[in-house]
Amino acid sequence: MRAVVGYEEKDPVICAQIHSGYPRFVTHPFVRELGAQISRERAFEGRTLCLTSSRRMAEEAAAHLQDPGAQAFTRGDIHGVAFPREAGTERRARTFLQNVGGILSSRHAEDALVARGVTARAADEALFQGDPAAEIRRVLRRAYAANGVRPQSRGVQAGLGSDPIPRKRVRSRFSGSQTESGSDPLLLSDRDIVLAPSGMNAVYAAFRAVSALQAARGRTVWVQLGWLYLDTIAILKTLTPDAVRDYVCVPDVTGLAALEALFAAHGTRIAAIVTEVPTNPLMQTADVAAVSALARRHGAMVLLDPTMASPFNVDVLGHADVVVNSLTKFAAPDGDVIAGAVVINPAGPDADALRSGIMEHVEPVYARDVARLAAEIDGYEDLVARINATTPQVAAFLESHPAVRDVFWSQRQETRANYQALARTAASVGAVVSFTLEGPIERFYDRVGIPKGPSFGMANSLLCPYLYLAHYDLVRTEAGRAELAAHGLDASLIRLSIGLEPPDTIIAALAEALR
Repeated sequence: MRAVVGYEEKDPVICAQIHSGYPRFVTHPFVRELGAQISRERAFEGRTLCLTSSRRMAEEAAAHLQDPGAQAFTRGDIHGVAFPREAGTERRARTFLQNVGGILSSRHAEDALVARGVTARAADEALFQGDPAAEIRRVLRRAYAANGVRPQSRGVQAGLGSDPIPRKRVRSRFSGSQTESGSDPLLLSDRDIVLAPSGMNAVYAAFRAVSALQAARGRTVWVQLGWLYLDTIAILKTLTPDAVRDYVCVPDVTGLAALEALFAAHGTRIAAIVTEVPTNPLMQTADVAAVSALARRHGAMVLLDPTMASPFNVDVLGHADVVVNSLTKFAAPDGDVIAGAVVINPAGPDADALRSGIMEHVEPVYARDVARLAAEIDGYEDLVARINATTPQVAAFLESHPAVRDVFWSQRQETRANYQALARTAASVGAVVSFTLEGPIERFYDRVGIPKGPSFGMANSLLCPYLYLAHYDLVRTEAGRAELAAHGLDASLIRLSIGLEPPDTIIAALAEALR
C-alpha cells in the first residue's frame, strides 16, 4: 500500500521503479522512447510532446488545452500535440488523452522505432493470419446475439453454460409488440460493430455521436445512472457543453422514481442515460428494461456498457441505442493489447445517423493491435464460462468470512433480480467481486498472494485497491471520502477479478491474507 500511495502522490522513489503500466495511465516505454526521439528535433526545443492515435486526435487535444502555444504535428505516420513545457498543461493534455483513449499504440510506436533504426526488430508474438477485423466481428456477433438465436461458433466448448434463464415478457425498446425479452434476433452488419483502440475511445466516440445528434434537437443533458468508471464520469463532466447545466448524476441505480421525476421536469432536454451493466466497482444493475422504456418515451437515448460482466454474460443490445465495450477485458485475456468496440442497435430509430457519427469520431485501431486481438479472441466465450463457474465459490467464501464486512457482486440481493433479467444463463455471474474489510486495508493488501493491478478480465486473477487507484483525489480528503460514502463507496474497497486458477487456490490466497 505504501507503493500505491507513492505512485498516486508521484513519489520519485516509487515512480522511478515503474517502467510500464496500464497504457492510458503510464506512458509505454516504446511510446516514451519515440517521443524522446522526436522531441530532439530543433522545432520542439523547450516543448513537451504527447503522441496520439491520429492527427485528428492531436488537433482535438490542442483545442482542448485552449493554449495558443499548443499545436498538432505529424512526422510520417506518427502524430502528436506539442505545447510549452509547463506541468499544468502537460497534466491536462495527458488527462484528456487518458479520458478519451487518444494515446498512440505501443505496437505502432515499436514499429516506428524499428523504422528509425532505434530497435532492431519488433517483438515476436502470435498474430492472426487472415482478416483480423472479420474474426473479431465474428466473435462479437455471437457475444451480442439475443438469447435463443446465438449462432454457432468454432472453438467454443459445448455444455459449459446452463440453460437460458426463462425470460419475462416485456415490451422491447424498439418494438411495438409484446415479445419475449431477448428473443428477437438483431442482425448485426459490419457497420454495426465499430472497433476502437480502447474501451474509453469507444465511449468517447459514442458520446460525441449522440451529443451531436441530440444537440440538434435541443437535448444537451446527460444522465449518469450509478457510480461509473472514472473516465466515463470524466467525459460526462468535462465534455458536456456546461457541466453545471448538462451533467446529472442519479447515484442509485434502483432510483427509477428519481429518474421519472427528472424526465418529468426536464425530459425535452435530456440527450441520453449512461450506465454500466453492472456498475464498476459496486456491481449494481439497474432495471435496464424500465430505464430504456422511460428514455424512449421521452426521446432520450440509452448507452449501456456491459464490460464488467461481458456481453457473453448479459444480453443488453435490445435495450440500448448504443453499447460500448472494452475488449481489453476478457477478449484479450493475456493483458497485452487494449481495444474496444461500439455496437449500434440496428433496430434503433437513429441507427443510420449513429453509424455515421461514430465513424466520424472513433479513432483508428493500429493493424498489429487488431491482428493480436484476433489471435486471442476466439477463446473469449470459453474464458468467461470457465470463470463464471469459480466466481460463486469465491463470493461465498468472502461473504462467510468474519474479517470481510461487505461483498459486492452481480448476485448481491439489492439488484440481483435486475441482473438476472439480463443474464444469458443461470451461470452467467461474471468475474468481478468487490469487498471491504473489518480491519485496515494495508495488512490484507500487503499480504495477499494474488497478482495486483488496475484492470480485470484476464486469464489470471487480479486484485486492486480500486478507490486508491481510480479516485485518490477523493480518498485523501475528508470531504472526498464523504462524497464516496454518499455513493455507497468505502475508500478501502478492494476489487478482485477472478481468473482461471482453481477456486481453492484463489480462496487459499485470500484466507491466508485475511488471517
